[in-house]
Amino acid sequence: MTATTADVLTPATVPRHRRQSLRWAVEDTVTVAWRNLVKMKRMPQLVVFATIQPIMFVLLFRFVFGGAISTPGVPYIDYLMPGIFAQTIAFGSLQTGVGLAEDLRAGLIERFRALPMARSAVLAGRTIADLVRNVFVVLLMCVVGFAVGWRIHTNVFGLIAGIGVLLAFSFSLTWVFALVGLTTGDPETAQAASFPVLAPLVFASSAFVPLDTMPGWLQAFAEHQPVSITVDAVRALTAGGPTAGKVVASLLWSVGIVAVFAPLAIRRYRRAA
Repeated sequence: MTATTADVLTPATVPRHRRQSLRWAVEDTVTVAWRNLVKMKRMPQLVVFATIQPIMFVLLFRFVFGGAISTPGVPYIDYLMPGIFAQTIAFGSLQTGVGLAEDLRAGLIERFRALPMARSAVLAGRTIADLVRNVFVVLLMCVVGFAVGWRIHTNVFGLIAGIGVLLAFSFSLTWVFALVGLTTGDPETAQAASFPVLAPLVFASSAFVPLDTMPGWLQAFAEHQPVSITVDAVRALTAGGPTAGKVVASLLWSVGIVAVFAPLAIRRYRRAA
């Protein structure tokens, strides 16, 4: 027994145990992510209804408001679609918080905590599953956009890079609302608490109208907040214009949001049940 304990505590065995812990954490995360994806597969109406709203916004802004909004130098549909993408993933990220709140209320989080699994796996698995869902939703919105006249003025690599920027931002937002869901512990409350955060970010941004149409005090906020920066990056990648600075700024926002909210969400998870 003494020899075994000594072997475990030797410096040479520490990296091995760390590798094993990392492998177990990855396996647990994949298992939880698969569980959430299977749940989505069994309830396809969740994805269907999640896409109806952005499709309605595309049609509304394209054919009703489009003629009244001036975007010099670029067709309005090409200006609009990056904003619709950002709106779709932003409001879709609410489902992370709502889903975790449902699991918490149902006692599932308590059962997960009783299992010998990585503490971060439940949250990481949920956010990864929602990232996969967003891949499907963004691709579907691309099809809708092309159907109503959206065109790429750069190249296919710009489109792929734009989708990557969007998905990175969506992943960061899921951690924000994971914290909201775990804090509220109730699906209805989580949704109600999330909307006042998202609405100003989405609608007080460059998503739907140029910033110079806004009052000066609002422009200062809208220009520097993460939704505008992400929309501008995707717009540059798909419609043309300077891209490097905008893409880097968007990715820095995404990394910063994860760096702040992922540890907070994991800490809250440990105390949730």
